[in-house]
Amino acid sequence: MSIVGPTAIGKSELAISLALALEPEDSCEIVSQDAYQIYRGMDIGTAKPSPSQLSSVPHHMIDVKDSWEESSAASFQAEVSEVLEGCSRRGVRPILVGGSGLYARGVVDDLSFAPFDPDLRQRLEGRLKKEGARVLWEELERADPGAAASIDPRNGRRVIRAMEGALGSRPYRSSLPPYRYRFPCLQIGLDLPRERLDLRIKERVEKMREEGLEEEVRALEGRMSKTAAQAIGYAQILAFLHGEAGEEEAFSQIEIKTRRLARRQMSWFGRDPRVHWLSASDPDLLAKAKSLVRMGDAGEFDEADLGPKEPTRRPLGSVEIL
Repeated sequence: MSIVGPTAIGKSELAISLALALEPEDSCEIVSQDAYQIYRGMDIGTAKPSPSQLSSVPHHMIDVKDSWEESSAASFQAEVSEVLEGCSRRGVRPILVGGSGLYARGVVDDLSFAPFDPDLRQRLEGRLKKEGARVLWEELERADPGAAASIDPRNGRRVIRAMEGALGSRPYRSSLPPYRYRFPCLQIGLDLPRERLDLRIKERVEKMREEGLEEEVRALEGRMSKTAAQAIGYAQILAFLHGEAGEEEAFSQIEIKTRRLARRQMSWFGRDPRVHWLSASDPDLLAKAKSLVRMGDAGEFDEADLGPKEPTRRPLGSVEIL
């Protein structure tokens, strides 16, 4: 089972409540599929579950790396696969939870990623800074014309990812393959009208400020990998600490970028026709989520993908789901 949806919508809270509600019939453990909660010391900005929440249900993939370590979708997929194998051996039902789109899909779907080579990434990023994206793109065009044709030569980040694939002898894919689970998986998605989600995001950012996000980033400064430092909240506070932005501007940017992230997550998960959508503000949310789990266990959904029998693809964030 996987609980997905945009940031700040309450996925972790539902996962914990559902794990407790499924007892004693099921023994459940929660597996985070968040790209940044893996890092120790990055607590406030990633909205990690509180110590009391973590102690209420066993959690995995939280605080498993130091902040200076790199991570990737490929390494994350391998690490979570080991966790899921352990759950299977112990007869435990894993509840995957998180809104990092590619990471979440890489956990449950039949996706393959180019192995992450930190030395190669560092070399390419150094060249990007020194030579520019166009030079790398032209090199990519000679090595993999098909990949180059699908990428804007100005998009340095995508050029680097494609170069990693070309140099690693694994072709770059401009689009992801069709939806295909690696194992049977029920996906539950949480949605809210956009204005209500925006309010939750505003409240979350204010809470992060009150809880000491600035101090948390100060303690991590100089000890964060490139991956970790890209996390929303940390990048903006680092800019403030380096004199590149004012404090108010930094927190304003955190809120703006978090809203944009939520929109991208809505678009990402909204395209997946297998997700069963529930309103995050529904007073019967837990009961409806538990009902979906039991219906899935009873084989009431399409056997091929455990998706709804009727199409559910629609724009998210527009109306309440009752």
